[in-house]
Amino acid sequence: MPIHQPQQRTDVQSDRTGVRQAEAALVEHYPRLVRLAYVVLPPGLGRHRRVLTAHAVVQRALPAAGSKASGPRVPAQSRRTGPPAGAESASADPVPAHPAYGWVRLRVLRAALAHERRPRWWPGRLPAPASLRPALPVVWGLRLFPRAGGVDELALDRALSAVDGPVRAAFALQLLEGLDEPGVRELLGEAAVADPVGAVRRAARLGRPDRAGAQTMLRSGEFDPCTVQTRPSDLLRRRHRVRAAAVAAALCVVAGGLAVAVEQGARGGGEERSPAGVFAPVLDPAELMRTAAERWADTSRVDFTAWPARGGRTDDDGLLGRALRAWAEPSESVRVSTTPGTASVPPAEPPQLLFADEVDGAAVVLFHDSADRVVRYAEPLSGAGGAAIDFARTDDADVTTGAAVVVSRTADGARFLLAPWIAESTTRDLLAPDTPGRPLEVGPDGVTAEVPRPGAGGACETWPVLQLRSSERIVEKHAFLLTDLGELAPTHLTYMPKPGRGTPARQPREATGPDALVAWARTACSLRTLAGSGVRSVNNWAFAEQKLPEGGASADWVCTRADTWRGPGRVLVQFLAPAASPADPATVIADRDDTALCSKFGQHVLAGTHWRADSGRWYVLGAGSRAVTGIRATGEVSGAAGGPTLAVRAPRDADVELTASLREGGTLTAVH
Repeated sequence: MPIHQPQQRTDVQSDRTGVRQAEAALVEHYPRLVRLAYVVLPPGLGRHRRVLTAHAVVQRALPAAGSKASGPRVPAQSRRTGPPAGAESASADPVPAHPAYGWVRLRVLRAALAHERRPRWWPGRLPAPASLRPALPVVWGLRLFPRAGGVDELALDRALSAVDGPVRAAFALQLLEGLDEPGVRELLGEAAVADPVGAVRRAARLGRPDRAGAQTMLRSGEFDPCTVQTRPSDLLRRRHRVRAAAVAAALCVVAGGLAVAVEQGARGGGEERSPAGVFAPVLDPAELMRTAAERWADTSRVDFTAWPARGGRTDDDGLLGRALRAWAEPSESVRVSTTPGTASVPPAEPPQLLFADEVDGAAVVLFHDSADRVVRYAEPLSGAGGAAIDFARTDDADVTTGAAVVVSRTADGARFLLAPWIAESTTRDLLAPDTPGRPLEVGPDGVTAEVPRPGAGGACETWPVLQLRSSERIVEKHAFLLTDLGELAPTHLTYMPKPGRGTPARQPREATGPDALVAWARTACSLRTLAGSGVRSVNNWAFAEQKLPEGGASADWVCTRADTWRGPGRVLVQFLAPAASPADPATVIADRDDTALCSKFGQHVLAGTHWRADSGRWYVLGAGSRAVTGIRATGEVSGAAGGPTLAVRAPRDADVELTASLREGGTLTAVH
């Protein structure tokens, strides 16, 4: 007998034992593994698909029966998979230290990260190859999504959607698995992440300064794909869809014969068959979903799904059919436009009809689909002009961001279709904060009179906005502002007031109060730089107030943060010096893209600028948010001050660097 056979048999036994232990680890820790996969997977998959994919990733973590993939060898020693002793949060579940769990977790991590990796030759608009793989579980007739959290959980989810997979993985491994930074870097390296050090560094910026709060949110129902809610994908048309599925199965059986028939028909001049035929059940106007007129008043989900179908042509199957076909397969004559990050692919299921009627010389149709998009189709009633179809994202729209859609746009302005819960509508000029709003006429179908376009002609002399008030059946005395930035969905404007002495940090509120309107009058013209970038909301945060040198008046420092529907944000830091006119534009001193600055996950900010006093002397001014306890200036001029503001005499063009100390420790550099 060859002397190596006993060792070979031992290895086989070890493999079998290791796989059994991996199976046991997977079953025992299934919920935490699925949660880890859910956080790492790309948010762009959508909540339903992300839930199912997270389960599929974990269920495929073990080698298939009969495969050559080996399991973890036991009782071989392995590196520690959990945090060092005493490093876990008191509220965290203990991380399994068995090598079998670490092995399964690594396979889950690799598979989840693969859903964001594209080969160089892979078309950029298509999902990563891993996300196209069919896998169990499969759910028919239902949409699954985790339990909705609050504003903080939504903000964390958006912050995670603004970073790539390795950063989400590093964040989850630290807060969910309790690994320290060296452990995270090592595990990411084993998962074939190109830059583990950079991923850990970027993940450290998420959730600051309240990492414990971020950990609690990450463990909440918002990120739990094992405790989900359901809603029907198409309750009213289920029989038709089952029938369509049966037809599709029959077509698959005779696919070869049909291919020959189509080819012969093409050669013989037979009837042309459109590729859009595969979308026939979706493109049938009779299949469109329609919401009951009073649904908005009897649901906790107040968004576009609660809009009824309105307009005089909602039963015009010809118009609706043309709109659906233009969506599925636009011809060369159809102009297609999309907001950044919005897919223009055909609907996966019959969309919801929001509106169909004639507006400003065009037949207009508005849809909303399960991919959280609003789609507008318009065709001219006369003349030779072609049709147009526009796509806009509406992820997690709410009472304010789902309150209006542009239904018609001209060179001078736009008409809006208002949500059914809007009880009062006015317009006001954002550059005239002391001027009250004027009533805005709204037709019985919810379409407004034309609202002038902000910044028309390139000038910034007026900035018309919508001031809407929700019905008391939704919330009492709730008024808010929306502005048109040239897209289908108008942008929600909010305000965060100045820090008060001894008061806790404040949250964004509606920009309808006097202080908010005064701040927006000075900063409204900066909104021109955001046009066409898919902005969901813009918040003005008055993060500091400073008494100016030489007995001058006070100046305000404002961080204007724009959040997009797709996640990333843009920040403008603006200095509001005393001005003769309430509409004098502020000075933009910093402009940052793709940043968490001035959000819940970037609560500290420091900025500086040069300022000239009435005497002609120049100063370097600096200001920080409420946690700043001191500011230091270095470079061509040196100086220091306790508290959140600083003023130092300096030449006009002096090169000065500002740093700040924070109340909880650490330093902060000025944003540029």
